[in-house]
Amino acid sequence: MRKTERHFVEDGPNALRQIYKTVSPWKGVKNFIFIQIARYCPALELKNWIYRRILHMKVGRDTAFGLMVMVDVFFPEKITIGRNTVIGYNTTILAHEYLIREYRLGEVVIGDEVMIGANSTILPGVTIGDGAVVAAGSVVHRDVEAGTFVGGNPLRTIERKNP
Repeated sequence: MRKTERHFVEDGPNALRQIYKTVSPWKGVKNFIFIQIARYCPALELKNWIYRRILHMKVGRDTAFGLMVMVDVFFPEKITIGRNTVIGYNTTILAHEYLIREYRLGEVVIGDEVMIGANSTILPGVTIGDGAVVAAGSVVHRDVEAGTFVGGNPLRTIERKNP
């Protein structure tokens, strides 16, 4: 089970239509602009600077984000990524999900020396342990133990390394 906080919304439009009751529209605009700069930027150190200093993510030393990685626009500060980790091309990392009558927020923790394959989606409230590998195109909807190779949708364990 993912670790998310559930917040119920009042009657009326769905939770996504009420998003600016939960987050400043100016924060959303600022974050969107800087995330788009980082997505297209080939300079890894500049990307990490944007993630750390402007979006307030916790990003470890020597971590690399591939082109087109999309981090959560509204709650990037809920994302922590360890050292020497690779986030593959066009991966999406979400710390929120807006539903009909509720929205959920959850910390995303990605450990040290983790490899996230291209075009993966990481949902809110998951922890990916040190040394784990996520195959390309996977949807990470649950925690991944350290040293485990996972993949697919639904996510399944492919191999476990011995400690």
